[in-house]
Amino acid sequence: MSDISETIQEPVEQANKSKINSRVALFVAITATFMALCNVKDGNVVQAMSQAQAHSIDAWSYFQAKSTKQAIAENTLEMIKVQNPAGNETLIKKYSEQIDKYEKEKAEIKAQAEGFQKEYDDINLFDDQFDMTDALLTISIAMFGITALTQKKWLLYFSSIVSIAGIVLGLAAFLKISLHSDLISKILG
Repeated sequence: MSDISETIQEPVEQANKSKINSRVALFVAITATFMALCNVKDGNVVQAMSQAQAHSIDAWSYFQAKSTKQAIAENTLEMIKVQNPAGNETLIKKYSEQIDKYEKEKAEIKAQAEGFQKEYDDINLFDDQFDMTDALLTISIAMFGITALTQKKWLLYFSSIVSIAGIVLGLAAFLKISLHSDLISKILG
């Protein structure tokens, strides 16, 4: 047991002497905590995206079903008109009304499906922002580790800037403020 104590004690004493290591430890703790919160929120965002996408797919499938019914009604109407146009006024009226009804329903379903797609796209914007946050915070934590090893102040400052950039992006995503970069999304996507 004393071997472990001696092994740990020397680095702990050296860490206490180093102001850079103390700052690194503080920044890593803040960065990692914020990163964990962003990961939880991003998981919820991804679930909302999946739900919006499922609703969109369902709506487009329903739209297609209405289109098929409309096409069948249109074909039936044409056959009735060709076979006996004068004697089937009631059937012609019935199928014409059905066609009009399907056209109206399709317009409503289309608007709903497009709404779900827009919801997905809006949510995806913040998912991308959380992904960029995760990348920046991960990079900063790795850089903080190198800072602790090299004891370079400039690297501490640079790592801190990367961490702050990630935190700003994450806070903006939490607050639903778009700081989205299409260029970075295309590179990472």
